[in-house]
Amino acid sequence: MTEELPLKKQIVSIPNLMGYFRILLIPVIVWRYLTADSIEDYRIAAVIIGISGITDFLDGFVARKFHMVTKLGKAVDPIADKLTQGAIVLSLSFRFPLMAALAVLFVIKEGFMGIMGILMLRKGRMLNGAMWFGKVCTAVLYLVMFLLILIPNIPMTGANILIGISGALMLLSFLLYIPVFSKMNREGGSQK
Repeated sequence: MTEELPLKKQIVSIPNLMGYFRILLIPVIVWRYLTADSIEDYRIAAVIIGISGITDFLDGFVARKFHMVTKLGKAVDPIADKLTQGAIVLSLSFRFPLMAALAVLFVIKEGFMGIMGILMLRKGRMLNGAMWFGKVCTAVLYLVMFLLILIPNIPMTGANILIGISGALMLLSFLLYIPVFSKMNREGGSQK
């Protein structure tokens, strides 16, 4: 494991470089989506999101497979995820009004997760990765965002159904994380 590596070597590890790349793709995704004026432009934005998603999968795979997991990477990966998701949700809210409600829920959920994560870290505790319901929520959110960008002429009713499903799963995930953090706070230690 490379957690004992000096910070300089952690910074340039392949998985961490992929995380930085995902962060750099965020303004490109937003720009391509917000300036799109043809179906081809929307599809290019969707392809860029796909590249970001593949890179997200690969950075974790490479880190685990080649023992390149670092403390820095454990911070960069979720930051890249949340910045990407937040930027896309916000961008989509300009076209799909219901997405604005999802953006508010996203900020509340991720704000809660961030604050609780910091509070637990200060007590020497840590959530060891996302729980299954968090992973399902994230996967569905990415799928919905990808579809809304890939199919720009989707009927508003269809878009609202997709956004509603994603919102329901996000709310469920938020509510299920509350007892996880509560248990961590009471018992101490890490949660898997």
